[in-house]
Amino acid sequence: MPQHTPPRPICGHCDGFPTVTITTGTRTPDGQRQTITAHCPACHGTGHTTPTRAHTRIGA
Repeated sequence: MPQHTPPRPICGHCDGFPTVTITTGTRTPDGQRQTITAHCPACHGTGHTTPTRAHTRIGA
């Protein structure tokens, strides 16, 4: 019998691409492009978040 796995909660801010490398436009002394790494601030570079809870019903 096949095992059904629930869908992974992908981060809505980065759409699952949590880390990107951005060129600064300058070059290092050996001629390579200088880059910086940026992580998604919402998921902290993991690519997924915990799903938000559904509406909570208060009262009867």
